[in-house]
Amino acid sequence: MSLDVSPKLLAEAEHGDIREANFVDTVRTSLPYAYNLIAGLATELGHSTRDFTDNQTPPPSEQERGQLLRALASDAIRGSLERHFGVTLAFQNCHRVAAFRPGALGGETYARFTSVRAQVLNQSPEFRDC
Repeated sequence: MSLDVSPKLLAEAEHGDIREANFVDTVRTSLPYAYNLIAGLATELGHSTRDFTDNQTPPPSEQERGQLLRALASDAIRGSLERHFGVTLAFQNCHRVAAFRPGALGGETYARFTSVRAQVLNQSPEFRDC
């Protein structure tokens, strides 16, 4: 299971829509490495004039890598984190996460980062089994 869903949140979901803030809090407590990494990127982006900030440091263990993969592979989790932090996320390999300004989608820098060329150029033997 990728999220530790509280009985209260589960009951909320069973009775209709849930508050996104409650969902984001569940992500924060269930996937702390992923949440904190994205929070840090969003903060760094907010304090800069760059188009994006990114992480190029591999996670310290497979557990943290798994958290990152689960967070970014889920449309619901990823979308909630993007709305919560006010960023657009992009992902390469097993750990290279980038936070872009919200209007970046469709822009040249975002397109270059998410291109097939960038993906191929960002490969190395240590990433093949991640």
